[in-house]
Amino acid sequence: MTWHDVAPEGDFEPDVPKVVQVGDDRIAVFRLDDGFYAISDICTHEYALLSDGFCEEGKIECPLHQACFDIRSGKALDEPAEIDLHTYPTRVEGGVVQFQL
Repeated sequence: MTWHDVAPEGDFEPDVPKVVQVGDDRIAVFRLDDGFYAISDICTHEYALLSDGFCEEGKIECPLHQACFDIRSGKALDEPAEIDLHTYPTRVEGGVVQFQL
């Protein structure tokens, strides 16, 4: 598994994701009150970019059908989504936020 750079830690705004494309994988990385979290950027219900959705209190809402997911765990919180998101480990190395894929 490889660590991928996202952006300098200071470039993140709370609840505003930064997206990285690695091959076919599109990963959204969030800064929450308690750290950085990386999730799949594609809704598990229908194809929609979660990074275009509304983020608040550690949850991301899909812009297509308003399914909500917990950013920390990837858990689908309500319908129409029933499948959890993939989550990825994160770290800060030399002031740069990274995720592992």
